[in-house]
Amino acid sequence: MHDEHFEDLRAWAKGSYTAEAATELLIRAFEGRFAAPGNSWIHKSETSGKHWIRFGEIPEHVDVLSGGESRFLRLVASIAAVEVSVDLGEVLPGLDRRVLELVLAAVAHAGGSHEHSGFITNADGSPTIERLSTLYPWPNEG
Repeated sequence: MHDEHFEDLRAWAKGSYTAEAATELLIRAFEGRFAAPGNSWIHKSETSGKHWIRFGEIPEHVDVLSGGESRFLRLVASIAAVEVSVDLGEVLPGLDRRVLELVLAAVAHAGGSHEHSGFITNADGSPTIERLSTLYPWPNEG
């Protein structure tokens, strides 16, 4: 169930680097529990039956969670929803190493680093444009 649901969320977010990054954070952190149906920010289309995320709703519902979960969710919301802002100096120190690793990958993705190109110089001195690797890749599952 979760795999199909998560793929629906990824398909919904596709095309917006910030929505993709925030969606991936929700799916990968905390065993995907904040991307699961039943969270107040996860909505279901009445016509297609597919789920989507309203990131701007997340901050309204985080006060009942632990400090780390609350900080994480406010950060996720701020990546995808322009109306949500966070104080990074307040949020980042409270994240555990695994979540911080995911946040680094999300920031690199939201910035489009996986799509950047750059010039390299060939052996003959001629320039070539090459796709660069992402600044910080998503960590492997597991």
